[in-house]
Amino acid sequence: MKMPTPKFKALLSSDWSECLSPTGPFDVIEFHYPHLAPALKEVFRGYTGNLISLGEACRRITALLPGPVTPDRMDAYLERGFAAYRGVPELIEWCLRHDILFMINTTAMIGYFQRVFARGLLPRVSVLSANALIRFASADTDPGEILALAETSDKGKNTQAVARTFGIPANRVIVMGDSGGDGSHFEWAHAAGASTIGSMTKHSLAAFCRERGIPIGVRFGVSYEEGETRDPEKEKRFDFMELVEPLQSLLAR
Repeated sequence: MKMPTPKFKALLSSDWSECLSPTGPFDVIEFHYPHLAPALKEVFRGYTGNLISLGEACRRITALLPGPVTPDRMDAYLERGFAAYRGVPELIEWCLRHDILFMINTTAMIGYFQRVFARGLLPRVSVLSANALIRFASADTDPGEILALAETSDKGKNTQAVARTFGIPANRVIVMGDSGGDGSHFEWAHAAGASTIGSMTKHSLAAFCRERGIPIGVRFGVSYEEGETRDPEKEKRFDFMELVEPLQSLLAR
C-alpha cells in the first residue's frame, strides 16, 4: 500500500449492503438476469448468516452467471437501482471535512463502486475494500486505495492494514456493519480496542456478538429479532447524519 499524503485522525470502516444502502451485492446480477433471483438470495443468506464462506458464495455466483457484467451493464443497473440510505453521502462528506477516513469495507463488488464514483453518485472515499468478483480497468475516479476482499474475515485484516498505514490507533477506529457477515470484523474490533456500530442490525450479527461476548457499542436504525422480515421502508426513515453525535462521542473516549 502506498504511503498516504493526507493526515487522518480517525477511521470509520463500514459495510455497504443493507448497512449504508438498502441494496444487496448481487442486485446488479438479478437486474440483468431476474430468473437467478432465488439462487442469488440463497447465496446471500448463506454467507451473511455464516453458513458458507464468501469464497464459496463467489464460486456459486460465478457458476450461475450466463455472461460477464460489463461497465455498460453496471451503468444500466445504477441508473435504475442505485440507492443509499438518507444522509449517507452527507455523512461521508462530514467525515472527510473532519479528517475521518471513511473506508467502505464490503462484500459488494469493486466494479460496482468504480462506476458509482465515476458517475458521481457518492463522494469518493479514500479507501475501498471490496469483492473482486466484478472489477473493471482502473480509472482516475477510483478511490486512492482499493483492497481486494476474498473472505469476510478480510474485513478486519484490511481495516487493520489501513489503520497502520495511516497511523491511526485502534481506539480511533470505528467499525460499522449489519449482519453475521460482519461478525469477524466486530470480533477484530473488540480484540483491538476499536468501537462498533450496528446499522440496521440483523439477528445474525447480534447473535454472533452475544455468543462471543462482543458488545455492539451503538445501534442505529432498525434492529431485527430472529425471524423478523426486513422492512426497507422503515429503514429509509433514518437519516445517517444522526450518527454524527454518536461518532463524536465514540471518538471522544
